[in-house]
Amino acid sequence: MNDNLIEMAARWWVSLGGAATTLLRVTLIVVAAWLLISVLQRAIRTLRERIASRMDDRESTKRAETLGRVFRYLATVVVSLIAGMLVLAELGVSVAPILGAAGVVGLAIGFGAQSLVKDFFTGFFILLENQIRQGDVVKLGEHAGMVEVVTLRYVQLRDYDGNVHYVPNGHISTVVNMTRGFSNAVMDIGVAYRENVDEVMAVMRKVAKQLQQDPDFQPKILADMEIAGVESLADSAVIIRCRFRTLPLEQWGVKREYLRRVKAAFDEHGIEIPYPHMTVYAGQDREGKAPAFVVQQLTEA
Repeated sequence: MNDNLIEMAARWWVSLGGAATTLLRVTLIVVAAWLLISVLQRAIRTLRERIASRMDDRESTKRAETLGRVFRYLATVVVSLIAGMLVLAELGVSVAPILGAAGVVGLAIGFGAQSLVKDFFTGFFILLENQIRQGDVVKLGEHAGMVEVVTLRYVQLRDYDGNVHYVPNGHISTVVNMTRGFSNAVMDIGVAYRENVDEVMAVMRKVAKQLQQDPDFQPKILADMEIAGVESLADSAVIIRCRFRTLPLEQWGVKREYLRRVKAAFDEHGIEIPYPHMTVYAGQDREGKAPAFVVQQLTEA
């Protein structure tokens, strides 16, 4: 009985001939493609988890997850396309015309959606190179603010006024990241021309030491204040430039507090913070006496 079943199966298989062989090859191609996709996705996921475990901040972990999803998607698409072409070849379908038509269609789509493709490519490299992270304060062309969302398509910023800016990645030509590693609180402080610049700098250093010893600001300041010196001689003031090195996002708070304390210290030491004004000299007669200077206020009739 068993011999008869085996003989019947053999005859059926022989009768199928090439169709059976083609079916077997197609099945093997599909199974191999499925296994390869599973292996690649698992390998990419494992690599992403190992990289993320070595990162100490949440935003770097998010960036690794985003890149992992992109690589898994690319692996699935590439393997599926190759498997599809092999299956069509086994079925006797000529792949060359299909590839030619696909190239023409892809070229048309590329011209029509080139800005979208540019957005995705630029976003991919922004994430890969870690140029922008969520929580950074950046300037992207004419737009500046805190980064709330980073995707392959766009970057979402929120400025100080609360306005939300959506910047397509394809429009990003330069990135100015103001909160990477450390920040500098740069200040230009003006004093009157009559003041002694060395004494003013001594008061500024004293105020800086007091600020650094404050428990609320000590962890935010990374180094002693640097005084660059006299930056310029303005119309009404001598401008002295200085800066603090601070933690990211802390430069503005440190700057405001330091200026507040400097104002109080200048008032205490009688140092004048000038404002725009004009000194008028009246002419003198032959005897060296100045005529009376009368100021008249004009009023409308």
